[in-house]
Amino acid sequence: MALKGQTTTADALQWEEMVSLVHRLYRDGDYRMSLLVATQSMWGLRIGDELRLRWQDIVGNEELVLHEQKTGKRRVIKINKALGKHIEDCYQALNSPELSECIFISNRLGKVWSREWVNMRLKEYRKRYHLSIKHYSSHSHRKTFGRHIVELAGADAEKALIKLSEIFSHSSTEITRRYLGLKAEEIAGVYDMLDF
Repeated sequence: MALKGQTTTADALQWEEMVSLVHRLYRDGDYRMSLLVATQSMWGLRIGDELRLRWQDIVGNEELVLHEQKTGKRRVIKINKALGKHIEDCYQALNSPELSECIFISNRLGKVWSREWVNMRLKEYRKRYHLSIKHYSSHSHRKTFGRHIVELAGADAEKALIKLSEIFSHSSTEITRRYLGLKAEEIAGVYDMLDF
């Protein structure tokens, strides 16, 4: 949360860079953070909902069912096979914790991570892994999800924005467009069209 009068920005990671980060974190033994980056980027969850997850919510399941904290809305998310395998790999690499245990906990203290701690770690990863993202926070993964869906949609981007608007609980696609930074890019593109 920003101080009064201060603006905060979260940029989206490029999809390939996000995938690379997930693999590098896993390779470096940071299994929980690898899982957080992967699931948040593939599901578009807010960090508060992500940090509440327990292993029983996702291990061996084909879908995740949750009630979002902010909106109170019920959300059903399909767990695709590639992510399901990564979940299983991380679970086993962590010696198969109790299914009732929260996923995102400190190994030393056994406490659930805080949003601030996650954001601090992500800023460290930006430097350590030489990520190209300028403003990196847990909210970046939600934007990564949305941006990638729009990019995959190509000519059907407007239909994708309608679906994303529903997923993000935005009141219009215009808000979703602005949220993803598409509006600013479109406006900037107008100036590139000019010539004399």
